[in-house]
Amino acid sequence: MKRSLYALSLLLLTFSLASAPAHARTQFSVCWSIYVGWMPWGYGDAEGIVSKWANKYGIEIDVVQINDYIESINQYTAGRYDGCTMTNMDALTIPAASGKDSTALIVGDFSDGNDGVVLKGADSLAAIKGKRINLVELSVSHYMLARGLESVGLTERDITVVNTSDADLVSAFATPRVEAVATWNPLLSTILDMPNANLVFDSSKIPGEIIDLMVVDTQVLRDYPAFGKALTGAWYEIMARMQGDDDIALNARDMMAEASGTDRAGYEAQLASTRMFYEPVDAVTFTNSEELLATMRRVAEFSFEHGLLGDGAPNAGFVGIETPNGTFGNTRNVRLRFNPAFMEMAAQGELR
Repeated sequence: MKRSLYALSLLLLTFSLASAPAHARTQFSVCWSIYVGWMPWGYGDAEGIVSKWANKYGIEIDVVQINDYIESINQYTAGRYDGCTMTNMDALTIPAASGKDSTALIVGDFSDGNDGVVLKGADSLAAIKGKRINLVELSVSHYMLARGLESVGLTERDITVVNTSDADLVSAFATPRVEAVATWNPLLSTILDMPNANLVFDSSKIPGEIIDLMVVDTQVLRDYPAFGKALTGAWYEIMARMQGDDDIALNARDMMAEASGTDRAGYEAQLASTRMFYEPVDAVTFTNSEELLATMRRVAEFSFEHGLLGDGAPNAGFVGIETPNGTFGNTRNVRLRFNPAFMEMAAQGELR
């Protein structure tokens, strides 16, 4: 019943927003950064797929690569872009926690081994007790580490976190003084190729918790649903192109690999540890699942415990997170929404 009511509210919302604002916009922009699950946006821009779908709806969409991931989210939060690629945790702790109402338009994938904890001279995560671990503090790597510690009966009080830039993690692990790191691909793969490196925990142990999204401004999406339709339609055309072993798919993966600084084999290795939702119906099923709400509750609790919801946040539910299965947190302060409506359109063939 709850899901049915949610779907009905989305339908009513679509009809109520059928007419554009008085001063209709036709130009929009989104930004993305280098990561296996976001490389399709660069490919789709270079191959004219995004432009084709934008033209279909009478708009223009500028797709911009930003090399600094956090800076890309900051610029989106400041209103420089209408959409941005980011993880579920960062969507909560940066734009949503800052008061920007944002919608997860496309649930693209989740990390299924792309994030990991590596130890020297030990093959068990339990051996990390008492050690220093280098990672990007307050990142999804930090969250993954915390979840891993829970699995072996430890907490962050049992280790020392050393905040380290992602640009320095590989070189840091090569030094004798660094015994442990937590990071993501492609850095993870590079570190695992080093002597005495042992993967002791990775995101495949917490499937569906580190989610990669295209997040857009909720008000922009409400005022201009054509923006959401064009982005979603383009995304699933790209997903269809990059699968399989025909010339189109191989060329697509070659282009994505080169843009991310590796070869096709390296990129495909990263894809192998990423649960891509190539089909919109799979993304819809995931978004509609009860597990998503439970995951976001855990993410919110971690974020609150580490001060990521802001100094004024009284509890983990300070920022409301809306999903098809209900809302976690303050229903009067919903700032992050998982809305499968546009992915459902794609699944039903309504975006052709």
